[in-house]
Amino acid sequence: MNFTSFQQSISSSAPPSEASLYLQALWHDAKGDWDKAHVLIQDLPDQNAAWIHAYLHRKEGDNWNADYWYRRAGKKRPQQTLEEEWQSIASALLEEE
Repeated sequence: MNFTSFQQSISSSAPPSEASLYLQALWHDAKGDWDKAHVLIQDLPDQNAAWIHAYLHRKEGDNWNADYWYRRAGKKRPQQTLEEEWQSIASALLEEE
């Protein structure tokens, strides 16, 4: 799966079957289901999960909490838009697969 096909899948009723849990979280976020995205990612202990978790809290407007998760991810809060960050995260995850 590449970024274009992942992005196109957002018009579907379910995430792609081959999507990792990380990509599923981003998919649900893109569909407007922040809560589902947060539930999927909140208990995963790795840096990719922390990055998504940070993004979700940034989107929520909770910058203090977002900054905590960015530190856990080894990143700083970006100056880019939320949409650009979503694209950056999705692209990075897809490159790892």
